[in-house]
This record gives sequence, C-alpha cells and structure tokens, in this order.
Amino acid sequence: MIQASVVAFVAVVIVLLWKAAEVFLLIFAGILLAIFLHALSRWISQKTHLSEKWSLTFVLLALTLVIAGGIWSVAPEVSSQIDRLVERIPQAAEQAQQQVLKYEWVRKLLGQKDRLEKVAPGSSDIISITAGIFTSTFGALGNLIIFLVIGIFLAISPRTYINGLIRLIPKSRRPRAREVLQAVGSALESWLLAKITAMFVVGVLTAVGLWLIGIELALLLGILAAILTFIPNIGPILALLPAALLALTYGPDKVIYVVSLYVGIQAVESYVITPLLQQKMVDLPPALVISTQILLGVLVGGLGIIFATPLTAAAMVMVRMIYVEDILGDPRP
Repeated sequence: MIQASVVAFVAVVIVLLWKAAEVFLLIFAGILLAIFLHALSRWISQKTHLSEKWSLTFVLLALTLVIAGGIWSVAPEVSSQIDRLVERIPQAAEQAQQQVLKYEWVRKLLGQKDRLEKVAPGSSDIISITAGIFTSTFGALGNLIIFLVIGIFLAISPRTYINGLIRLIPKSRRPRAREVLQAVGSALESWLLAKITAMFVVGVLTAVGLWLIGIELALLLGILAAILTFIPNIGPILALLPAALLALTYGPDKVIYVVSLYVGIQAVESYVITPLLQQKMVDLPPALVISTQILLGVLVGGLGIIFATPLTAAAMVMVRMIYVEDILGDPRP
C-alpha cells in the first residue's frame, strides 16, 4: 500500500512537472531572486547591525533607485540604438548572404543559390521575427510581475516557507533535510552572485571594446552581451551574432576584430572571472550542463535553457547529499 502510494505520488509529480513546467521554472526564478535579495540584505545586516527586514527594505529601495536611475539615464540612448539595430540587421544579413554566395565551395555545399536564399533569412523574415518578439512583450511583463512578487515575498520571510517544507519530512530526517536545503541555497547563492558579477564585467568589456573598435551601437550590444552571459555556452554565441553582422557592414577586417574581442572576453570570463568568483560553487561538468540545456530546451523552451545551469547545480548538491552520501554511504570528499 505504501509503495503504491509512493509510486502514485511520483507519477503525479512527473505529470505536474510536464504539464506546468514553465510555471515551476517561473517559481524557481523567484527563488533565485529571493536568494539574491536575502544575500544582499544579510550582508547589509552584518555591516550595519540592522534587522533583516530593515536591511531587505534598504536593499529593495536601493535597487529600485539604481534601476530607475539607470533606465532614466540610459533608456533614451538604448531606445535609439534598438531602432537603428532593427534597421541595420536586415541590411547586414543581406550583405552577409551576398558575401557567402561569392564562394563557389559554399554554393556547392549548400546546393544552388536559390536554396541558400530559402535557408538564409531575408530582411522581411528578420523583421517579422523581430515583430513576433515584441508582440510577446505583454506575456513577458506578466511573467516579470509574477517573478518579482514570488521573489520579494520569499525574501521577506524565507523561514516561513523553509519551515513549512521541513514539516513535510519525517521528524527523524528533518535535521538532514534542513542541511540539504541550506547546502542547495548556498550553492545557488554562490553561483548567482558570481554570475551577476561576471555579467557586469562582460557587459562593460564588450561595450568598451566595441567602442574602441569603432562599431556603433556598442552600448546596446554590451547590454545584450551582459544579459546573455546568464546563459552559459549558448548565450555568448547569441550575443556575437548581431555584433558580427553589424561589423560585416564595415568590412571583413572589422568582423575579425569583433569575433576576436568576443572570444577573448569569453575566455577571460570562463577561465579567470568565473573560477575566481565560484570557488565555493559546486563544480559543474560542461557536458552535463550542455546536456541539461538541450533536454530542458526541447521540453520547455527558452526558460529551460536559461535556468538549466542553476537547476543542474541544485540537482547535483541534492544527488550528492541524499543519494551518494545517505543512501550509498559514500563519505563526502
């Protein structure tokens, strides 16, 4: 009877995860926000000896002022650069297509010229894709509001939700469950703070580097590179594409400079910045992260790719502590 109940419970959980995967990922995003806010408020509390609630209030006000000030000072220039980017990308795509068609081996590889034109998106295709992205803005705004509400409420009273979850565990296992939750929270906090720092550094280096090379829209491309740095492996490639297309309008030499800049920044981020910042973070094998990104990308879509890495980090901590250490009995290395 008990075994049947466990199997039924697991089946229900799997069905819920399958049917409402985006909702669970949105809740997980709120948990990440709560961890970030709690880490900042705890640091403020340690430095100022304020209570955690007052520290959280200070953090929320400070972040609101910083974000509002940044939007007020940068939004006009970013908006102008977005308009120019929408105009330039189709031209750059057509120019790239013409450049590629000059090589005979490319035409032989892809077949005939008309076949390449069907594969390569034209200006009308890119404009329609861009329009489709902007038409989903209201859905994105709704998700953003849910994400903020969940994150803020979890940050206000994290113990309430942690204790409620712990009460679902048998009494004999509650101390270990609390230890596992703390370890998962610590790993996610370390990963998140390191990733945010890396995003800032990558954004600044990209914007400054593009400006020195002489590529316009450097500010917008730097912001885009910073945001996409949140997605390991795939994000830097997505950030490079519009910059390389724009560089092509200046000439092949600019493309080489831009690609070299992005590769160099990515190398610094991967082998210098991130390892220094993530010393307390669980070691994530790249092949495992890529596999998780592909799996969640197929099952869930964009949200799955975005949150694949922190989900992998949390899962590795739980597998190590619950399965390897508790069930298999292997000692912690």
